[in-house]
Amino acid sequence: MNRTFWFIGGCLALVCGIVGAVLPLLPTTPFLLVATFAFARSSPRLHAWLIEHPRFGPPINNWHTQRAISRKAKLTAVAVMVATFAISLALGAAPTILIIQAIVLTCAGAFILSRPVPAGDDVPDVKT
Repeated sequence: MNRTFWFIGGCLALVCGIVGAVLPLLPTTPFLLVATFAFARSSPRLHAWLIEHPRFGPPINNWHTQRAISRKAKLTAVAVMVATFAISLALGAAPTILIIQAIVLTCAGAFILSRPVPAGDDVPDVKT
């Protein structure tokens, strides 16, 4: 029963993560982290597949080993947050909604930007 619960939760989180890779407003990595957690408790095969996946594995491994987020992921996340707020503003969302959204997005952005960059994700040297 417990394995079934974790397996279903992992599958749902994986689907949300895959959808998030395509839709700009839905995050990917948090869902993949939940899927990894759930599959570690229910399906060693799916857990191994997910952490070894060429697209999804690196951000998961960066988080698990270093609690780090790549520069590209940070830039993408912050850009989507700014775009989301700009769209809400342009569509004339209620001031209360804008305030709540600004607070939540600012806190999420601050958290993302405060995470270290993974080792090996350094800015390439520029020859002068």
